[in-house]
Amino acid sequence: MQGKRDISIDWKRLSKLAWNARENAVAENTKVGSSVISSSGNYYSGCNIEQLYRNKDLHAEVCAISMMISDGEKKLVAILVVAERVRFTPCGTCMDWIFQFGGHECIVGYQPQKNGEIIKFLAKELMPYYPK
Repeated sequence: MQGKRDISIDWKRLSKLAWNARENAVAENTKVGSSVISSSGNYYSGCNIEQLYRNKDLHAEVCAISMMISDGEKKLVAILVVAERVRFTPCGTCMDWIFQFGGHECIVGYQPQKNGEIIKFLAKELMPYYPK
């Protein structure tokens, strides 16, 4: 991961918020939590919510970003996704949200276990051919 941000990112705080949000997930199989930090330094979190008939599930990343947006913030600096799965990075739809509100330099982290290592990428590293 390369790139630099002016804002200090507290990854431990992001982790705690994301794992706490994950506890509220409504999911049959994989519970997911997510947390974000905005350009003003505020933190937000969300969890996945699966619909009963699978019309359109709400992913944790979109939930956390939506919380940020509903609070009047428009710029995402970093996002963390937590789930008890290996290499669990955001899906393409969630990456669209990340690119829209964080851009190519947004830091995307994932953590496969509580208190475990946080693996970090820039959004452009996860989707190098995303339109600019």
